[in-house]
Amino acid sequence: MNPTISNISTDAAVPMGTSAAQPGSAPEPGRWGGVTDLLSTLIRIDTQIGGPGERAAAEHLAALLTDAGLDPVLLESEPGRANLFVRVPGTDLGLDPLLVQMHLDVVPARPDEWSVHPLSGEVQNGYVWGRGAVDMKNMVATVVTIVLDRLRTRRLPKRPLMLAFFADEENAGPLGAEWAVREHPELFEGVRTAIGEGGGWSVPLPAGQRLYPVHVAEKGWAAMEVTVTGRPAHASRVLDDNPVRVLAEAIGRLTMDRFPVHLSPELEQLLTLVGDLTGIPFDASRPAAGLSVLGTEAANVASSLQHTAHPTRTAAGYQSNVIPGRAWAELDCRYLPGRWEEFLGELHAALGDQVQVRELARTQGLTARSGGSRASLFAAAQGALAAEDETAVVAPYMLAGGTDATHLQSLGIECFGFNPLLLPPDLDFWALFHGIDERVPIESLTFSAQVLDRFFDLY
Repeated sequence: MNPTISNISTDAAVPMGTSAAQPGSAPEPGRWGGVTDLLSTLIRIDTQIGGPGERAAAEHLAALLTDAGLDPVLLESEPGRANLFVRVPGTDLGLDPLLVQMHLDVVPARPDEWSVHPLSGEVQNGYVWGRGAVDMKNMVATVVTIVLDRLRTRRLPKRPLMLAFFADEENAGPLGAEWAVREHPELFEGVRTAIGEGGGWSVPLPAGQRLYPVHVAEKGWAAMEVTVTGRPAHASRVLDDNPVRVLAEAIGRLTMDRFPVHLSPELEQLLTLVGDLTGIPFDASRPAAGLSVLGTEAANVASSLQHTAHPTRTAAGYQSNVIPGRAWAELDCRYLPGRWEEFLGELHAALGDQVQVRELARTQGLTARSGGSRASLFAAAQGALAAEDETAVVAPYMLAGGTDATHLQSLGIECFGFNPLLLPPDLDFWALFHGIDERVPIESLTFSAQVLDRFFDLY
């Protein structure tokens, strides 16, 4: 395959030479010293959902990659909603390219809730702070810095790389990965395997080892509208079927105990391995019982054992002394991949007969493959991690959240979550995704660069 992609002839393609954004400076000299600066720069570019910053971030990266001798392609699904693609040649032309899929958008943040401004990219106390530091501009900065270093020192990776920087991932990808897969599948020609966010960070175990879960499956997502209707009435009346009360009680039944535990093969393998490492036997009939050994990661793994549905928006009423005729809520639902009908049955059983349910949007999630590239990719990940952390143990697991892998799998691409980070043992990393005071340790960025750089030679 050609080591680079020529600019695609389409109205949405933006020639690199016409970029209005300032390219900025290349990362500072020194092998990984530029990761921190590049991450801070990317955080300062406001790429919150729906804003124009995705294009500015894409242009900044495109300028760096172009200056390094590559031929990036910038495509807009809508004005300002930019997706960036570039191929990096490898030393073994007989190997299919590895897709490294990332996203440039971030969820909104309210400055009054943070200790620092969420778009400051501030560096303090050994951390880089800001929205996107964890999800997922850290991997963007790390991968780009590695590629620039390899091109500068003429160290091509073993396998060709395809780098994709998507827009709109935080909105489930209709203007990003979903759009690119549908409108430009030729961009992914020859790609059979991908890595991205959602796995690879360290989980300390009581026995002294560190587990590095690599996600091979992920839950599907659905936005569901639930509505209760009735007849408006004077608020002085005794009225048992007040839509607000009926909806509130229905939502109250969406507690964890209403959704049964379903142990997937990936989590059974993970928890069995943890049991072997810690000497605490794993009981498949009570999979949640032994999660405490995972520390702060226990809540994340627990979320992958069952379907979930959480109300995220509600509305009702127009006057304080009028019982409204309608109460409404939107649910964020995460269902185990391949089990949509099962989830719907459990959801309806919890909500009850008085609640109308309507699907607004849905992704398929990521279903794990048997065979495929898992063995070779895991071997490379284990080797790269063990060179930096001799206690490292790689294991598969299911991600409770969602990524753009759900769209890429439609092209037959096998996707893995591998963004390696060695974290302080007391840092609740998963809580920082979409949370306040999002931050990543600088030492973790250096570790990530070392591991991924080695991984690109092993896989």
